[in-house]
Amino acid sequence: MIDVLRRKPRLPGPRVTLEADGVTVVRGGRPVLADVRLEVRPGEVLALVGPNGAGKSTLLAALCGDITYEGTIRVDGLPLADWRPVELAMRRAILTQTHTVSFSYPVEDIVRMGRAPWIGTPLEDEDDEAVAAAMADADVTGFTGRPFPRLSGGEQARVALARVLAQRTPAVLLDEPTAALDVRHQELVFAVTRRLADAGRAVVAVVHDLGLAAAHADRVAVLSDGRLTACGPPADVLTADLLTNVYGHPIEVFPHPRTGRPLVLPRR
Repeated sequence: MIDVLRRKPRLPGPRVTLEADGVTVVRGGRPVLADVRLEVRPGEVLALVGPNGAGKSTLLAALCGDITYEGTIRVDGLPLADWRPVELAMRRAILTQTHTVSFSYPVEDIVRMGRAPWIGTPLEDEDDEAVAAAMADADVTGFTGRPFPRLSGGEQARVALARVLAQRTPAVLLDEPTAALDVRHQELVFAVTRRLADAGRAVVAVVHDLGLAAAHADRVAVLSDGRLTACGPPADVLTADLLTNVYGHPIEVFPHPRTGRPLVLPRR
């Protein structure tokens, strides 16, 4: 038997698919996720939406392998357990909701941490270019030498995004990437995700703002009470009846006059 602790890591191909097959998560005797079946495909932005407590972040954490779950999660067709941690880090980068750093590292060092999986591989030669490009994409180049803890919450969020981008993985998982950002930087984040998807990467993002999900996602997965209620193109999924039922508040949906994409608004 091959010693999985000693063998060389399997380097990823350019495209990675993530799949949840009957995934269930139970906490305190209560199912937080129940029998979720979902595929994250290369070349698309998949938005996870739903009310508070619907299970969006739990599903993302399960896809990352960060929590205990029942069912099966596959990466490139293989169960998570078949991959070494460094191999997973080469395949998917994760942006969490919190961005706590214990020490006062300068911003560039934080971003460079995203290159850790590639140490000792041929792709290590890309470190400087990857870090510079990620900082430019996240609009944090001007913060290069500033200590991370002295940044505002929104600035820290963008630095954390830059770290994820510098990792240069075929799959990118983002938990509320726009939560602390102004309108300009919200649009910047989704412009970046669009470029990633157009380059063949798989992007999945937890999104609270239904308008952003409608405008930028290729598919939207709607969760409610831990179950996957619907999944498909925004125009098919983000309907007034479905959203009103899921969110427990009257919601109106109109086609955008220029793009035709859904405009989602609470009825007031």
